[in-house]
Amino acid sequence: MGVTELRITGGEPLVRPGLPDLIGRLRRVEGIREIAMTTNGVLIAGAIDALVAAGLDRVNVSIDSLDPERFAAITRRDDLARVLEGLAACERHESLRPIKVNAVALRGVSEPDVLPLAELARERPYVVRFIEVMPLDAPREWTRQAVLSSGELRAMIGARWPLEPMDPERASATGTRWRFADGAGELQFISSVTEPFCATCDRLRLTADGQLRTCLFAEWETDLRGPLREGASDERLAAVALDAVSRKGAGHGMADPAWTYTGRPMSMIGG
Repeated sequence: MGVTELRITGGEPLVRPGLPDLIGRLRRVEGIREIAMTTNGVLIAGAIDALVAAGLDRVNVSIDSLDPERFAAITRRDDLARVLEGLAACERHESLRPIKVNAVALRGVSEPDVLPLAELARERPYVVRFIEVMPLDAPREWTRQAVLSSGELRAMIGARWPLEPMDPERASATGTRWRFADGAGELQFISSVTEPFCATCDRLRLTADGQLRTCLFAEWETDLRGPLREGASDERLAAVALDAVSRKGAGHGMADPAWTYTGRPMSMIGG
């Protein structure tokens, strides 16, 4: 049906038993060109060899701070050393490069980490991706004032290392690409709040409980698990999915100051 790229997300995908087997089964699906995974990196050091052997092509590791105390405060786990060990393990596999590091930027918290994270992209074979904080937190504490915008981040980094824009990876890419003017590396900025990319978005999300979401911020979902367990044919499942896609909104509406999100948090959606 035109899907050629898959991303395994979570929660945390590495807690799933038999993940290499799942990757291998997906690898055998005709037409799939790339399989990626987003992970917090805590368990990846001991798993990456088997995952690559099974067919994993790309990996994104989430690190919001390189300071051990701030990392522990943000994640509620003192695991920065394990995550960095996992990144080093990923570096052994040339096929995974460039490894992407995801960093969510939160005003009042992330400012001290911006330059150290950017420098990571200069020193290692990583593309560091700064992501504007989005209203997908479980406690519902998000506010617009908490958003440290991509424009502000670029200004902070550019004052230390001048940046130059790059062409997008593809028309539907979620992040804008910028390189250091001295050629030392690449950064990306995902600006769902201040620079939305809804017009070119081509992503669908299948949740762990079998719901199809046509937008990360959608407040309605389409049940695929129910029809599947009832014995629906491939043709019937395809029709249900196509109907959902036909009702995909033109945008998430976040530009409206009155906009609010009451749907499920990111940990239940899949990033």
